[in-house]
Amino acid sequence: MRDDVGMSINELGQPVGPAVAGWTPRPRPEAAVLKGRYCRLERLDARQHAEQLFDADHLDGRGESWTYLPYGPFAAFADYRRWVVKVCEDPGLVFYTIVSTDPAAAGPEHSAVGVLSLLRMQPETGVMEVGHVHYSPRLQRTRAATEAQYLLASHIFDDLGYRRYEWKCDALNAASRAAAQRLGFSYDGTFARTRSSRAATATPPGTQWLTASGPPRRSG
Repeated sequence: MRDDVGMSINELGQPVGPAVAGWTPRPRPEAAVLKGRYCRLERLDARQHAEQLFDADHLDGRGESWTYLPYGPFAAFADYRRWVVKVCEDPGLVFYTIVSTDPAAAGPEHSAVGVLSLLRMQPETGVMEVGHVHYSPRLQRTRAATEAQYLLASHIFDDLGYRRYEWKCDALNAASRAAAQRLGFSYDGTFARTRSSRAATATPPGTQWLTASGPPRRSG
């Protein structure tokens, strides 16, 4: 039953929100490769990508890019490779490596320069989150950095038909928050006192929650 403004009403006379016409559970992401103009996303593979990623990450000599993550930096390649194997085997994660194909970018062309992951997938409600984002210095502030996020969001919305796409970051990570909002995510709220990074204190400020709904904005 619906009221005068289109709100669905259950058999107890309670408003339960508008129904989504024709909705069916969405498929899990399975794409092996997503191709763009300046980069491509490949499913992360320890044998193929770990060494290139480790070398690119070590250009960040002070480890600033790892501050808001609960792991890293990795001093030894063996430790990093074990981490890659572990996350690739996690059934709740779909990890991609970002391979730069931009001839104007620094470093070897067609080399792995960063990673990101899909997680907390809810096909029945069409909700998914992007996380574990780590960009090496070769990827930071490049066209490929923006395009990588666009390719993944476009795949989730346009190819798979999800309705909500989430990005969570440490409340103090201003760069991550600004990047998400530049890509079209909007602020939804903050989880108070949520430990989200290695640098968090006993009473950390929390995790900010940003979301996008509908098709993502195409970068310029």
